Amino acid sequence: MGIYTLCKAERLNSKILIGKMFEGGISKSFSIFPIRVVYMPVEQGEASASILISVSKRRFKRAVKRNRVKRQIREAYRKNKSILLEYLQGREQHLAIAFIYLSDELTATAELEEKMKIALSRISEKLSS
Repeated sequence: MGIYTLCKAERLNSKILIGKMFEGGISKSFSIFPIRVVYMPVEQGEASASILISVSKRRFKRAVKRNRVKRQIREAYRKNKSILLEYLQGREQHLAIAFIYLSDELTATAELEEKMKIALSRISEKLSS
């Protein structure tokens, strides 16, 4: 498993976990427009961080556009996840993270990647404090 791949274990698909994440309580969130990040520490996971990407049907009626945004976010995460993973593996922590797209317009991939870098470093900052 390479450092720049996104394998199945890194996808968040447990309905129970996703439910816990959005009912509040132990999950924390912040926004870096056009992405809202919701994250929550989990006891045990196959991967150090498992992610969920959500793009609302209300924002983009066409599935083609929704899928494009999801692909952009997934790619931005895949390229920059090392920022967060090195931190998590050092502390042997596990996280569940959701990326929710907030904008009504499509965003340039380069811009999304910059926001993703900021988001990932902010998660590790908040975990260390």
